[in-house]
Amino acid sequence: MNRTSTTRRRFLAQSAGLAATAFLPARAAGQQTYPEPRALIAAPASDKKVAAIVTTYHRYSHADNLVTRFMEGYHVAGKSYPPPCQVASLYIDQVTDIDIGRPLAKQWRVPVVKSPAEALTLGTGKLAVDGVLVVGEHGDYPRNEKGQKLYPRRRFFEEAVKVFRDSKRAVPVFNDKHLSISWTDAKWMYDQSRELGFAFMAGSSVPLAHRRPDLRPENGTDWERALSIGYGHYDDYGSHTLEALQVMTERRKGGETGVKAVQCLEGKEAWEALKAGKWDRSLLDAALARTPILGKGKIEDDDGADALVYLVEYRDGLTAAAYMSPRHVREWAFAGKQKGKADISACWYELVKPQRDHFTWQAHHVGQMMITGKAAYPVERTLITTGMLDFLIQSKVKGHQRIETPELDVKYSS
Repeated sequence: MNRTSTTRRRFLAQSAGLAATAFLPARAAGQQTYPEPRALIAAPASDKKVAAIVTTYHRYSHADNLVTRFMEGYHVAGKSYPPPCQVASLYIDQVTDIDIGRPLAKQWRVPVVKSPAEALTLGTGKLAVDGVLVVGEHGDYPRNEKGQKLYPRRRFFEEAVKVFRDSKRAVPVFNDKHLSISWTDAKWMYDQSRELGFAFMAGSSVPLAHRRPDLRPENGTDWERALSIGYGHYDDYGSHTLEALQVMTERRKGGETGVKAVQCLEGKEAWEALKAGKWDRSLLDAALARTPILGKGKIEDDDGADALVYLVEYRDGLTAAAYMSPRHVREWAFAGKQKGKADISACWYELVKPQRDHFTWQAHHVGQMMITGKAAYPVERTLITTGMLDFLIQSKVKGHQRIETPELDVKYSS
């Protein structure tokens, strides 16, 4: 089975042995530094120590969705599972009046430190952890002239790399969501991981959500056309929508070959391009048919002038689209047409709430990387979608120009 297609059934089977340890006394091995108030808690599944570096930490923030699972473990399919690793330190860039990071850290006796470097060194002056968990999402950060929020993801990553270089040793790193607002930063981050030889994962939790139906194309799938749908801000949620597309298209015959050009269209131009066949009505309808619908009429009427579509031309000839709906739908889905097949393959990425199971699957895969030192899925997926999004936003602000992307010569197999 391919590493990107690990099913929930397989995950539960692999984790069954861990469930038995989910209610060990607080003084169990590996748990001595945790607090007394909880009489029955889960011992970490490994003795690996992870530094958590986050922008801000409130209820249902990405820090809560990921780091809290590393502190407390998680529940899924009616079972409890221990934390995959031990959180050894926590750095919070912006502490607010709704912060839950510090109380959680106090609960679990996790040191709250003053810098990302200190999170990695634990006061020793050299690397003292086995992995780094970077969550650069949420918080009071400005937006640039293109509407991109200036999260300090590269800064966090760069400070970790400096510790690696000074210590002459590197450990796995996970970066939540897209790598940066710019292709230049993203490529620099990727290159650092390759130069220093550490496992690197990143990206959206959407590709790990429940798929209805459970569509998992085989390697070598001969896609003819493809489309994803999503919603929300063109930058903040654009990364999710592009990864909902890329996780399927990367499975095509020959693997990923890179992106030739991109274009952002809005409003009337988006609908005219749909009528002209620049993106596919049958795929749009097939994806929508899988999802709960908010709108009361046709998608053109509900979304109207606020519609936005991202067009992607891959180097091997595949054309694809990522449509972001402002009102008609608040879900993510995929639809694709394979060569020689009459039926369209489509699925809805169901983000179960309030359980947020998609973050559980993500935390599981990240934990496995911290333990094994091997990425569970390719970081190149997020590298290429980060680049797509940067150039698509450039297209948006430059009057919807089609932009050639020779930089996105990203080749990989999933």
